[in-house]
Amino acid sequence: MFKFLDPYLRVVVFHIGKVDIKIENILNILTIYLGTIFVLYLIRYYLSYRAKKSLFDKKRNHSIYLFIKYFLWVFSIILMVRSTGLDVTYFLAGSAALFVGIGLGVQDIFKDIVSGIFLLTEGTIRIDDILEIDGNVGKVTDIKLRTSDFLTRNGSTIVVPNHKFITEKVINWSHNLTPTRFEVKVGVSYDNDEKKVKEILLRVAQQHPEVITSKKDKSPFVRITDFGDNGIMYSLFFWSSHMFMIEDTISDLRFDIREEFRNNEISIPFPQRVLHTYKANNPVDESSSTKES
Repeated sequence: MFKFLDPYLRVVVFHIGKVDIKIENILNILTIYLGTIFVLYLIRYYLSYRAKKSLFDKKRNHSIYLFIKYFLWVFSIILMVRSTGLDVTYFLAGSAALFVGIGLGVQDIFKDIVSGIFLLTEGTIRIDDILEIDGNVGKVTDIKLRTSDFLTRNGSTIVVPNHKFITEKVINWSHNLTPTRFEVKVGVSYDNDEKKVKEILLRVAQQHPEVITSKKDKSPFVRITDFGDNGIMYSLFFWSSHMFMIEDTISDLRFDIREEFRNNEISIPFPQRVLHTYKANNPVDESSSTKES
């Protein structure tokens, strides 16, 4: 149809070894490049449309999109090279020794890349998951092929190599998109009524907006965890879906517990020790109570 353009399309622009790069080769490369971008746009649009159903779909679809993106670009690059007339097989074979040398020098990078592929395919860690890594709690904001971005509670972003998610212990607080249980510990004097203490702790938890109270199997509850030297140890257990800043919720509960204890004359004991002293040649047992701060 456009045979009159053949003479122009066959004009040689430059040479790569014995291969002539013509205008039609450059147009083929541009067509493949733009076509890849367009296909990725359609895939992302479709996955975004599906992601409106639920947060789980949003996280899973992001991993699917990244995996398709990397695979499609590798395939497109191979097509671009082949469109120039270069034999990809000979190119790879001739570069095998170079690739081996590079692989030995950057094996940690390849380990991260392989780990990134596992993360994208398995979906064990997704965008917006709340994780605990090396004692740091944060949110996954992006998963790339080699590294992932990890936003901590203080607002700083940590770039984490992907192999840490595979080879090290990582606690995923939001893996199943279900609320997580947390605990607030408090010691109370032996002189106080246990039922009253339990009632106050439950009331404080039920009044906090971030604590789940509507689900019967996830209602707050109280346990006596130990009989200590200075008082009875209580634990208030509660569930919450706001895991990223859960320390704020725990702090609010402690403030409210302290206020309720003060209003109801519930005392939180301090450590006490009894010191016995003796006078020389006339031992006398003198007992005194000392406070330890």
